[in-house]
Amino acid sequence: MLSRGDLTDGEWATLEPLLPTSNNRCGRWRDHRQVINGIIHRLSTGCQWRKLPERFGPWQTIHKRHQLWSADGTWERLFQHVQAVADAAGDIDWNINVDSTSVRAHQHAAGAPKAAPPSAFKRGRPKISSPARAHARATVPAGGGAAGEALGRSRGGLTTKLHLSADGKCRPLSLVITPGQRADCTQFEPVVDKIRVPRLGPGRPRRLPDSVAADKAYSNRNIRTYLRRRGIQHVIPEKSDHRAARRNRGSRGGTAGFDMARYRARNSVERAINKLKQFRAVATRYDKRGYVYLGTVTAAALLIWLRT
Repeated sequence: MLSRGDLTDGEWATLEPLLPTSNNRCGRWRDHRQVINGIIHRLSTGCQWRKLPERFGPWQTIHKRHQLWSADGTWERLFQHVQAVADAAGDIDWNINVDSTSVRAHQHAAGAPKAAPPSAFKRGRPKISSPARAHARATVPAGGGAAGEALGRSRGGLTTKLHLSADGKCRPLSLVITPGQRADCTQFEPVVDKIRVPRLGPGRPRRLPDSVAADKAYSNRNIRTYLRRRGIQHVIPEKSDHRAARRNRGSRGGTAGFDMARYRARNSVERAINKLKQFRAVATRYDKRGYVYLGTVTAAALLIWLRT
């Protein structure tokens, strides 16, 4: 019997073909649907893993599965698949918007091992031979103290900053996390570069939006040059000192067009942030490792796409 928040039959049918399978030689995966429902429960409530209801099975299994899928790229692959399905149906508004939000880190998020950053991990393939081999292949893509785990000090205390892009229908397209004191403009290019919507048929993934809107925090020459070279229209208001400097250059300063009607649609990224923060495990960071928290946010974004 389904409980509130569990995967529906239609949602499960979308995800099931993409999940790892066992070869029955080195142990079997516990029922994926039951485990994912346990992860969804924790996403929604923010409860401790060990306090998950018994109906989801052993909490250790659910916790380890979430860690593994955060490390080997399973959550990211599912996230991109639902985007590909929407794009094939013409359901993505490619007038995207970029912004960031600060997330307060719980005291339990501190204290991750201060190990040196390990080598980059290989993304898991759609079918994994066994849980044991999958754990052996997955290398933690983080480390090196608080900064390596995307934890930093800001006015709000110990925080993580979530940078994202969202389509015109308030759904996240790409996600990047940094320490909380990191400036928004430094992560604009990584956020846009991370947009990658595969094709269901032949063809390269779509990476370039039709236009990008952002607030004054992203107003600088480097960002405008980056977008211009890629042929992406942008709607970013000028800062007053930038505007004055451009006017002082006369005809050499050029002109800065600004579409106010398009800029008003920038609220879609703020609404996407509100949707993400409906999940308590996203609104407050409890995960010690940065890659696990990014997996938590990606799983929440996946649910937004499935249920929109």
